[in-house]
Amino acid sequence: MILVTGATGFIGRVLIRQLAENGHRVKVLLRPSPASPRLPKGVPVEVAVSSLTDPRGLRAALTGVDIIFHLASSETQGRNATLNETDIKGTDTLSMVAAESGVKRFVYLSHIGAAPASGYPVFKAKGIAEESIRKARLPYTIIRSSIVFGHQDHFTTTLANLLRYSPFIFPVPATGRTVLQPVWVEDLVTCMLWTLDKPEMINQTFDVGGIEYLTLNEILESIMASTRTRRFLLTLSPVILRALTVTLESSITNFPLSSFWLDYLAVNRTCPVDSMSRNFGLMPARFNNRIDYLQRKPLFPFLSRRHD
Repeated sequence: MILVTGATGFIGRVLIRQLAENGHRVKVLLRPSPASPRLPKGVPVEVAVSSLTDPRGLRAALTGVDIIFHLASSETQGRNATLNETDIKGTDTLSMVAAESGVKRFVYLSHIGAAPASGYPVFKAKGIAEESIRKARLPYTIIRSSIVFGHQDHFTTTLANLLRYSPFIFPVPATGRTVLQPVWVEDLVTCMLWTLDKPEMINQTFDVGGIEYLTLNEILESIMASTRTRRFLLTLSPVILRALTVTLESSITNFPLSSFWLDYLAVNRTCPVDSMSRNFGLMPARFNNRIDYLQRKPLFPFLSRRHD
């Protein structure tokens, strides 16, 4: 039995679908909430309800569980994020209970650049969480990912929507030359699954990124081409852009950007472009080849067909 935390998130939904397609029994850990969980339709899963910081609830949830994929994080919640509660305390409690319960494999999804001493809150929280896992004395594999893209993601989809609704100009931090290494979500999840078949990956940490380095401006140009949107990219000081983002985030409900999001763009966070092929034997997809999901579908498809 495989337990997945963060199963209702963008990456988690892809993971449980791939697990089910490969014949695995899947249990998802959901936190107590009145909201209906966003799980893929038609994917058979068992459900356990518990907070990540509740040892008793976690012990019950881990009954019969041999493998854990730990994806849960609060970073996408912006100013409402509870990094200390969810990412740090939650991971510490889960890894401790997993060790006590005899879990045979603990796979954790982290970020390239994670470090306990990082000046960026998300990367600091991820770094502390990694240390908790290593100290728990259970077989683990940590996957540090570059920024992830795919259908309904928090990266390209957010940028595409902001570009569509921006009036003629679109602000970018510094010179837009921050180097990113976007990795397609299906490739990332495949690597995570393949760690289960590789005993040499136990108690190891791997950086995983896409096959190409792209600047933020290059990514924006690709998104504009895919969505047939044209905006002038206006360079703003990172300080001004962060202040503007914090102001909008605090005044507009469900504003799609947060100061955490800007942290991803603050400095280059990359790994060797052959990291995925070298460690997992998988050739990652190119960015431009996998962003067709951003294209708007015609309102009346039959009107867009060409007649012979």
